[in-house]
Amino acid sequence: MDITIIGTGNMGRAIATRALAGGHAVTLLGTDKAKAEAVAGDLSGDVRAGAVGDPLTGDVVVLAVWYQALGDVLARYGDQLDGKVVVDITNPVDPATFQPISVEAGSAAQEIAGKAPGAKVAKAFNTTFAGTLVQGEVAGQPLDVLVAADDEEAKRAVSRLAEDAGLRAVDAGPLAHAQQLEGLGYLHMAIQDSLGTGYGSTVKVLA
Repeated sequence: MDITIIGTGNMGRAIATRALAGGHAVTLLGTDKAKAEAVAGDLSGDVRAGAVGDPLTGDVVVLAVWYQALGDVLARYGDQLDGKVVVDITNPVDPATFQPISVEAGSAAQEIAGKAPGAKVAKAFNTTFAGTLVQGEVAGQPLDVLVAADDEEAKRAVSRLAEDAGLRAVDAGPLAHAQQLEGLGYLHMAIQDSLGTGYGSTVKVLA
């Protein structure tokens, strides 16, 4: 697949690492093109860099940005998202207080679906941390990527991205379940201090 990742922070870099490990092509877009080029230069594989605002070329677009930046990204791209699989990885959190933000639509993913109705929106990667994604596993176990979407093509694309990268995709149901996934993502962050794991843990379903 041809994957465009908007965002060059830790999660953008980590998802790019896994996508490239799975043999996919990646374009990294950042607000600072020089940073995007520097991140791309650190990675191996079919990777390119550009600036936010450049045309979207990927079949899959990963929004690896803070929740607060989603409005700007959606405003910039508008109809360019039509027909594309759009992956929302955000957890709506106030960075100043580290408290969850109530989203009128129910979840960030549902908000995106409302603002970009032509997109095939999926919620995924919000319960995984950047450092563990780079490694692809915790304690010898592959990471679980919980995927919620109403569109089956979106689910298949995100599941393929995860599984090609050595992760395990778990069908988390319809996009409405993104609200629960965002709650789980926030809880996973909130317990890091008490666990003392330094964002090195993962959410794993075992049976």
